[in-house]
Amino acid sequence: MINKICIALLALFLVQAVALAKEPLPITDDSISDQVRVKLAGDQLVGVLNFQVTVKSGVVTLGGAVEQKSLKARAEKIAKKVKGVKSVVNNIEIKSRIPGR
Repeated sequence: MINKICIALLALFLVQAVALAKEPLPITDDSISDQVRVKLAGDQLVGVLNFQVTVKSGVVTLGGAVEQKSLKARAEKIAKKVKGVKSVVNNIEIKSRIPGR
């Protein structure tokens, strides 16, 4: 009798563990912001640049300045790949290294 109760309890705990493991954690704006910053910092080309990252309802807004159009596009592409990102507003400016250009 005790063995049957133990087996039933064990089965109940296993079912609960599987159910909890399948529930995804909610994706918040803060977690999206953190992940975008981590991905940008880990990139070989844009990782050394300083970007502003804000997130509202899954919409990421990037700010800052780069010297090349390709770096602006790369930062946007990286941000779009983060789970939970609905869209990216790319406000990164392209600044010339030489004044007057």
